[in-house]
Amino acid sequence: MYQRRMIRIGVDFGGTKIEAAALDAQGRFQARVRAASPGSYEASLETVRDLIAEAERQAGVAGASIGVGIPGSPSPVTGLVRNANTTHLNGQPLQPDLERVLGRPVRLANDANCLALSEATDGAGADFDVVFGVILGTGCGAGLTVGRRVIAGHNGIAGEWGHTPLPWPRPDELPGPGCFCGRLNCLENWISGPGFARAHGTGEDARQIAAAAMAEEPAAVASLDDYVDRLARGLAVIGDILDPDVIVLGGGMSNVEALYERVPDTIGLYTFSNVFTTPVRKAVHGDSSGVRGAAWLWPLEGSGP
Repeated sequence: MYQRRMIRIGVDFGGTKIEAAALDAQGRFQARVRAASPGSYEASLETVRDLIAEAERQAGVAGASIGVGIPGSPSPVTGLVRNANTTHLNGQPLQPDLERVLGRPVRLANDANCLALSEATDGAGADFDVVFGVILGTGCGAGLTVGRRVIAGHNGIAGEWGHTPLPWPRPDELPGPGCFCGRLNCLENWISGPGFARAHGTGEDARQIAAAAMAEEPAAVASLDDYVDRLARGLAVIGDILDPDVIVLGGGMSNVEALYERVPDTIGLYTFSNVFTTPVRKAVHGDSSGVRGAAWLWPLEGSGP
């Protein structure tokens, strides 16, 4: 059996699946298990419990630390989840409920903060101090770390970039699509995978459109051009306000390799500066970044708070 202090478990609530993974002190996977998201709150609690039990069984450990990444964040006032596009989590006391079901303390963070923490620890942002990590998946979010520590902000909403409006909208982009949050023209509805597909308008999914663009199909090329410009506009605002050392992209859209060639220069067209050299990098750990960052919410025993 592994000593408890040498194993940490991370849990990642995705849009379609829940994953749990056990990591050793060097960040190596000792177990990794997934299940489809059951689509209801109580069933999700049971799924997390069962996945953690299986991860601990495979890793040969009991009572490991548990970190959980979610789409959304707990309110610092009520503790209830808000802003989650996995909407059955909203309004729920997820952290105390998980602690009750699991019988141990749980640390909870936004999934994009988990991505940023993972990549800042030993990924694409490991050589930088200020890391802005972006998830471009079924939704769109971002997380911020400074010195490998998550910055959640005074109100716990640092990085809720996907629910800021698309900057400098063109006339044909107004009034913009409605969002589950109740507002119009949220960035998420343009630069998430479904947002990319909606703007293209053929019924194809984001992966198919990106592949068609690489094959130089004209309509897909035009849609990718628009996507690059919208993503760059959104990141230019981050450049003007935060000016991070590196921007790391995760989620399904991060697999579009053309973004790394085109987005940095396009950001520079919109920033309030005559120079923009901030690198835009692909998450080293890919789909694993969220679950790894959730595990890193707990330090190794004896190494700090």
